[in-house]
Amino acid sequence: MPDHATGPATDRATDPAPRPSLLSRRQLLRGGLASAALLPLAAGLSGCQGQRPAELLSASGELPALWLQRLPAGWRNRSLADPAAVLRRLPEAALVALGDGWASSAGPWQPLALPALLAQLDAWAQPVACLWAPEPGAPALAFPWAFSPWVLALRSRPDLAERRAEGWQLLLEPSLRRRLVLPASPRVCIGLMGRDAGRITALRRQALAHDDRDGLNLLLSGAAEAAVLPLRRLIPLLRRDQRLSVVLPDSGAPLAWQLLLRPAASTTPPPLAWLEMALQPPLLESLLQAGWVPPLPRRRLDPLLQRMPPAVAALLLPPAPVLERCWSLPPLTPAQQLALQTVWDVSEPRPGA
Repeated sequence: MPDHATGPATDRATDPAPRPSLLSRRQLLRGGLASAALLPLAAGLSGCQGQRPAELLSASGELPALWLQRLPAGWRNRSLADPAAVLRRLPEAALVALGDGWASSAGPWQPLALPALLAQLDAWAQPVACLWAPEPGAPALAFPWAFSPWVLALRSRPDLAERRAEGWQLLLEPSLRRRLVLPASPRVCIGLMGRDAGRITALRRQALAHDDRDGLNLLLSGAAEAAVLPLRRLIPLLRRDQRLSVVLPDSGAPLAWQLLLRPAASTTPPPLAWLEMALQPPLLESLLQAGWVPPLPRRRLDPLLQRMPPAVAALLLPPAPVLERCWSLPPLTPAQQLALQTVWDVSEPRPGA
């Protein structure tokens, strides 16, 4: 917080008055010429000092390091603790990276005006670029550069992995009571149970915690045996931790989106060439291996996914029928928010139940 306290001004009333210096006309001319010669240099130095790099704000871990390393000259990334910190610094940003839930609750955003970039995305991702605007012809406000389905991650539970055909019903397995980490988002939890108040109540009784930030740590430490997490966070672990297995139900799953947006106050155009890197090899292949999946047409992703283990590739880009049954979480109207809050309140487990 700025410190507005200032010390008293120096008291110069008792100082003797300075004697005016007398300069000849020649000295004045020389001084004027010297000052004039210095003006361009001073202006140049002032201009250099005034040009600050355009800032891309992101929460820690929300953008791939390989991509950030390729930011062009004149740009810099500032990584903050969490999305809430990013929102607090919006006036300073030329571009921000946010998940869909945070982006929907913030703004205003200005149109990206990058039609050639967005045209590369598959048709089903186009509404996300408009932040799911219901009116036709709405401008694209976001670059939805990656998506990830929420999945059920299991630790040392091959018995449940073999029952993957049961889908989200596995969340109500009695042996997972107080051994299950759920999303912090009530909206995701409600969606998993199909808005059935009785099933939502049963699900909430299962929860060890509702924790997006530390859910994976609880799972890896053994405090939990199951967790509902975005798939992206699990992909790098599946190859080296044989205790882990992942269930993506055939009935579909909520999708988590990674978005890049331009704050309304930004005066710096987005770095188009850098944005396009995420959609092209060789960076695209590295992103896929790390779990980041741009919503590109299948014909562009398949050749790269064929180089990966089949089970991992099928998770990163699910079969078309499964992907068609997945759903995004567009912004809610106040009436929709109230309806969801009512469902969540009604489904709260009674103490001791």
